[in-house]
Amino acid sequence: MKQGIHPENYRVVAFKDMSNENVFLCRSTVNTKETIEIDGESFPLYKVEISNTSHPFYTGKQKLVDTAGRVDKFMTRYKRK
Repeated sequence: MKQGIHPENYRVVAFKDMSNENVFLCRSTVNTKETIEIDGESFPLYKVEISNTSHPFYTGKQKLVDTAGRVDKFMTRYKRK
């Protein structure tokens, strides 16, 4: 390994999946502004949109998010007559 190219500020960070509120701890160097209290200890908090607890590949469930009827609009526009 090359010397002097790896970060020195590794610490335990809480990652929170915003789609299902799951929190897991991992060592990271990510910059955070928020903290969270877990089991009486305070950890830096980093929010993620998706993790292994909510991703369709890992859960086996397909989740279709339809805002403002985009799928219906697409289907009516391109359906065969």
